Amino acid sequence: MIRQLLLLLLFLAARGLSQELTTAKVDAFIEGEMQKQRIPGVSVAIVTNGQIALAKSYGVANVEHQVPVRPETVFQSGSMGKQFTAAAIMLLVQEGKLSLEDNIKKYFPDVPDSWNNITLRHLLTHTSGLPNDYPQKDYLLDFTETELLQRAETFPLEFNPGEKWSYSNVAYKILGILIGKVAGKFYGDFLQERIFQPLGMTTARIISESDIVPNRAAGYRLINGELKNQAWVSPTMNTTADGSVYLTVYDMAKWDASLYGEKLLTKTSLKQMWTPVALKDGKTFPYGFGWELGEINRHRIVEHSGSWQGFKSCITRFPADGLTVIVLANLAQANPKSLAHEVAGISNPELRNRPESPLNNKKP
Repeated sequence: MIRQLLLLLLFLAARGLSQELTTAKVDAFIEGEMQKQRIPGVSVAIVTNGQIALAKSYGVANVEHQVPVRPETVFQSGSMGKQFTAAAIMLLVQEGKLSLEDNIKKYFPDVPDSWNNITLRHLLTHTSGLPNDYPQKDYLLDFTETELLQRAETFPLEFNPGEKWSYSNVAYKILGILIGKVAGKFYGDFLQERIFQPLGMTTARIISESDIVPNRAAGYRLINGELKNQAWVSPTMNTTADGSVYLTVYDMAKWDASLYGEKLLTKTSLKQMWTPVALKDGKTFPYGFGWELGEINRHRIVEHSGSWQGFKSCITRFPADGLTVIVLANLAQANPKSLAHEVAGISNPELRNRPESPLNNKKP
C-alpha cells in the first residue's frame, strides 16, 4: 500500500513537472512571437480529449486602456466561424429539412440560370464557382438579406460548379440566408439556440458593435508599421455567416469537446464534414464543410483559421491524438496557424514542421 502511494505521488509529481515545463515553453514561444509579430494580445488553449489542459492569455485586449487579455476575453472568429455555419446546415440535414444535394434554386427560385447546378454541398466546400467576396465598397453599405442575395446574383460564376476549389465567402453568406429561410429565424439566433446554448458556450454570439459586450477585445492592424484600430464595416456585413462570431478560448474548448461525441452532430455528419471534397475530374481537395484537412507526420489535422476586423484566429485539431490548440489574437497581420502548430509541437514533439496550407480564408 505504501509502495503504491509512493508510486502515485511520483507519477503526480512527474506529471506536474511536465506540465510546468510545457507551460514555460509555451509562454516563452508566444511572448517571443508576439514581440516579433507586434501582436497586442493573444489567448491560447491546449485541450486534450475535450478537457482544458492549459488556458493562458498574454498582452493587452485594448491598447488604449491597457486592459490585459484573459481567457475570458472575447475575440472575433473571422472565417473560423464557418464551422458553425456548416454545423447548422448539418443539423438541418439530420432533421431531414435539407439535403446536401439540394439545388440552391429549390430555396431561391429567382437566382440566375447559371446557378442551376449549384448544390448545398458546393456551397459548403467552396466548389460552387461563386467569387470569393463582395467588392470592398459593399462592406460600407447596409443591406437587407434579400438585397445581399440579389447583389450576389449579379456576380458571374468563375467556373462550373464542382470543377474546381476556390474559397468563397459569398457562398457562406448565402448559406446563412438559407438557414434563416429554412429555420424561420436569423441564422445567428439558430446558432445560439441549437449550438451555443446547448454546449454552454456562454459568451459566443454574433458580432454587434452597438451592444455592450463584457470583456470584448479591440482589433488592430499595422499600417506602415503603425498600430491602428480595426476598419469599420456596416452592421449587416458584420453579421454574415462567413465568420462573424464573438467567442473566447473557453467557448472554443467546449465546442471542441462536443466533436468527440454525438451531443450535437452525429458521427455520420462529422465524417462528411471532415472528408476532402471530390471534384468532377475525380481529384480531391483537402477541405470539407468549414474545415481544412491535412496531416503532420501522418498525424491527421482538422483545422480552420480566420481573419476579420483586426482579429486572427485558429483551431487546430489532431483527432486521433486527442489534442486541440486554439489561438485567438487581435492583430490583422498575426499568424495564428503557425502559433497553433508550434504549440502543438511543444505539447507533442511528433506534431511539428507542417508546411503552411495554401488555403486563403481571409475576409477582405
